[in-house]
Order: sequence, then C-alpha cells, then structure tokens
Amino acid sequence: MLVLGFIMIILLGTALLLLPYSTTEGITAVDALFTSTSAVCVTGLIVKDTPNDFTMFGKIVILLLIQIGGLGYMSMATFIALIAGRRIGMPERILLRESLNIGTLEGVVRLMKGMLIFVAASEAAGALVLTLRFLDKYPPAEALFYGIFHSVSAFNNAGFTLFSDNLTGFRSDFPITITVMVLIVLGGIGFVVVNDLYNWFRGHNRKLMIHTLIVLISTSFLIAAGALLIYLSERKYLFAGGDFGTRDIIISSLFASVTARTAGFNTIDYAALQPATIFLTIILMIVGASPGSTGGGIKTTTLSVVILHIWSTIRGRRETVIFNRRIPRVMVSRSLVVLAMAIIYVGTVTLLIIDLEHTPFDNTVFEIVSAFGTVGLSTGDGGARSFCASFSDVSKIIIVFTMLAGRLGPLTLFTALLRQKEERISYPEGRIMIG
Repeated sequence: MLVLGFIMIILLGTALLLLPYSTTEGITAVDALFTSTSAVCVTGLIVKDTPNDFTMFGKIVILLLIQIGGLGYMSMATFIALIAGRRIGMPERILLRESLNIGTLEGVVRLMKGMLIFVAASEAAGALVLTLRFLDKYPPAEALFYGIFHSVSAFNNAGFTLFSDNLTGFRSDFPITITVMVLIVLGGIGFVVVNDLYNWFRGHNRKLMIHTLIVLISTSFLIAAGALLIYLSERKYLFAGGDFGTRDIIISSLFASVTARTAGFNTIDYAALQPATIFLTIILMIVGASPGSTGGGIKTTTLSVVILHIWSTIRGRRETVIFNRRIPRVMVSRSLVVLAMAIIYVGTVTLLIIDLEHTPFDNTVFEIVSAFGTVGLSTGDGGARSFCASFSDVSKIIIVFTMLAGRLGPLTLFTALLRQKEERISYPEGRIMIG
C-alpha cells in the first residue's frame, strides 16, 4: 500500500506537470515523471531549471508534491480524515505505523497529530525568517512565496530552490544559510525523536529512548566530523580563494556537511570540489537522515547498529550492546541487509548507467548515490540542471526508480515487490568457513 500510494502521487504529479500551463515551453513525459518523482521522493535532482522552466502553477505543484512526499501520503490522508471528522480504523493505523517507521500501534494517531503541529510550526517559523530576508531583494508577494517554498523544501530535505544557482548566491547571508540548516536537521532527525524530546522536556519521561540517544549522537558526530573533513579537504583549494573569509569557510563547511545528509541544497560548486570531498560527500549521502523523518539514505541508526555489531564481533561478544541494552538480533540482521542492499543496488545501477551513457565514473556514482539517498546534490551539467539532465530516457527512468527505492527504503520496496512465503521448515545447521 505504501509503495502504491507513492506511485499514485507521482503519477498524479506527472499529469499536472504535463499540463500546458505548468511549464513555460513544454515538457516531455519522462522529464515530467522525473520532476514529479524527485519532488515526491524529496530528492531535488532536476532535469529542468525550476525557476525558469516552470510557471507559478508548476512551482506550486512541485511545492505540494514536496510536502506530501516529505510527510508521507498516509499522514496527509489521515490529516484530511481527522479534519473531516472520520474515525481512524485499525488498517489505517497499521499503515501509519509503517509510514512513520515506528514499532508499535500505541499512540500512533496522537504521534501523527503532534508531528503535523511540529511540521506546521517549523515551516511557518522558517518561512517567516526567510521571507524577512528575501524582502531585501524582492517585492513582498514574491518574497513571501520564496520564503514558504524554501522553508518547505528545507524542512522536507528536498533541495528544490527557485534560484538557478541554488543557494550559492546566499553563501554569505548567514540568516538564510543557518535557517536552512536548522530546518534540514529538524526534518531529518525523525518525528519519534522530536516527540521523545518533547515528552522528556515536559517531564513525562524520566529518560530518553535508546533510539533518541543514538540518533542525536550519530547526527551530531556526522555533522561535526563531516564539516571538519570537508574543511581539511578544501582548505588549500576551494577555500583558499579570496571569496571565502573565515566565517564563510566555517559556515560553508558546516552547510556542506548538513546538506549532504539528504537535503540537496548547495552554497558551493560541487563540480569544483576535490575528489576526497566528493568521496566524503558520497559517504554522508549514503548514510542519510534518521528513521521516521523526511530524509532518505540507509539511516543513521542503521549505520550505528552495524558499527556496534562489528565492534562487538571483534571483541568476541555474542550480543550487540549499547547503553547497557541489548540490540535484538533481528535488528542487527536488518541493518546489515539494508547496508548490503544499498551497496549492491548503487553498484549495479552505476555500472548500468556508465554502460548506457559512457559518463565519467566519479560524476555518475555521485549522481546515483544522490538519487538513492534522496539528496539532490549534483556535479551539474555545466548549467542550472543536474548531471543526469543529459541522460537518455531509459537512464532517467532508472534514476526515477532509484529515487523511489531510496525514499521508501530498499528493504521496504523489495519486500513489497518480491513474493513472500511463510517459512514452515527448520533446516539442519550447515557450517561455512568465513573471514
């Protein structure tokens, strides 16, 4: 149901973008499908220049697709049902649980209500700050739309902008860059974490959940370590130019680290970065955001569990333990499967695209990982569009499927597509030598 729901929204968005008053000079069916998928899967890869190739109607369609895709269509459907006074039944609660990626049905509707309030408050606050800054350059109505669009795009980790150079023109505008970073982080840590922090501050919970602690620690570490490594990689190259002051370097490094975790905005030219920075960004994009958030990737908790399991195995421990709590073996197994599927999928698609398009390896793998992690960063096509804009229709459709796989999660998608059979037989143990 979740897979079919996303596909239906994508097809609806494609139909709307194909309307003659959605674009300034028309759009092909494949490009409309690509744009719709990129918006619904909150990726940000573009094959059309958003500010110039789409009309106001087309931009509003993209904005709505970002909002629906970021929250999940089940959350939006439940919100509409609640407004209409409908009761949320057990099938809807089960779908909500899967959509929000939580392990229990208890309080799922209450969590969803709190999530919608948090989303509305965050996006409204972000829109207010951004609008006030845009008023310095644009008329009030235009500044308001720019503020709303970029606030929604940032919170949902979409990376769509209404500027052909993304946010490079606002690199030194710290209220804008800091606001965007805060919105990205708020949208990327997951609604379960936000709810747990809220209850903890209110005194309803004595301790934070293990999940919350892992998300906060891993997110903080990845942002700080990513920013430091990006600075070290570019300090003698990109940052050595006269356009970057000390404060610019600090904010640009931090912004590049934050946005690589599925957001897709950029204040620097990724085509000019060093190979080491590109490789580091690829790693950050694969990891992505946290479960139950608007972001993609394999998720911070997945990486944390894999690292903890590796450490426990090296030390000869039978169980994977953190904060004096044992992580269930099924969770460890799922984490390893997700990581393995991500690596296999990215490797296979990269090989396929290179064979079809004969494109450079580094640019291609960067684009594939960006699509799979629903990030939207790109080395570009030399203009305002993403690197994949020049791909053939077949390759663009492969990227479309990759964005969908990244948004839903490879395990969710392939579990839905592959036929499942209940295992009724227990086989004898077989010994295999490994290592």
